[in-house]
Amino acid sequence: METPNRDHIKKLINWLQGRVTMAATEPTVVVEFDRPAVEDFRAAGFGEDMIAISLHSPWWAEMVTDIIETPEFAEPEASPEQVLQYARDVVHEYIAKRLNP
Repeated sequence: METPNRDHIKKLINWLQGRVTMAATEPTVVVEFDRPAVEDFRAAGFGEDMIAISLHSPWWAEMVTDIIETPEFAEPEASPEQVLQYARDVVHEYIAKRLNP
């Protein structure tokens, strides 16, 4: 299995962060994650190695849970946009921590 380079990791982070959205459910902030399937990874140009070291990793499910639960841990005064950014930061932290070459 080939080790991903920084460009591959950055592409993966940006792509996954774009799949983190906020539902329009005022006044509660609900974060959603459009969970990609293998076909989505392939359609986005990711090879089998990137699929294996992300989607099929044991930490993947934990990351998804942390993304969705972000509003529960945000400060009460955080704006919806801040909460959304926090959820997107979860993606960055998980990926960078585990795939940083």
